[in-house]
Amino acid sequence: MIKNWTNLPKLFWLSLVFVVSMAHGQEPDFDQELANSLGADDYGMKSYSFVILKTGSVVVNDEQEKQALMRGHLDNISRLADEGKLIVAGPFGKNDLTYRGLFILTTPSTEEALSLLKTDPAIAAGVFDIEALPWYGAAALGTYLETQKKITKTNP
Repeated sequence: MIKNWTNLPKLFWLSLVFVVSMAHGQEPDFDQELANSLGADDYGMKSYSFVILKTGSVVVNDEQEKQALMRGHLDNISRLADEGKLIVAGPFGKNDLTYRGLFILTTPSTEEALSLLKTDPAIAAGVFDIEALPWYGAAALGTYLETQKKITKTNP
């Protein structure tokens, strides 16, 4: 008998995922060449660095300096994306945690991620603080960027 009904939805979805994966075995559409090109392991996954940007200790009151730092921040995001090092970036909505945004970097090393992020003028100036964590996710995650370019009308 189930004593904790709050876990029932979670158990249902986990069971469903298990049954579906067992029914399919290895997918017939599996493409070893594509998996290799994306750095995928046998599960179609790989290691990344997940970075949370938080409000930093430095407050910039000069409007021109603030705009220059944000322009540099956005330019750095574009550069890292063009180099294939950054595959997800975006701001959070208002929240009580002082979280400002997130990055997912293609490097599995948080030390390398922190080194890459030192090139961001807003981070270097202390406007943003960062936390980097190892993260394991779908190896195909970065492939959405080509589609994103095709649907973006205006860049920031």
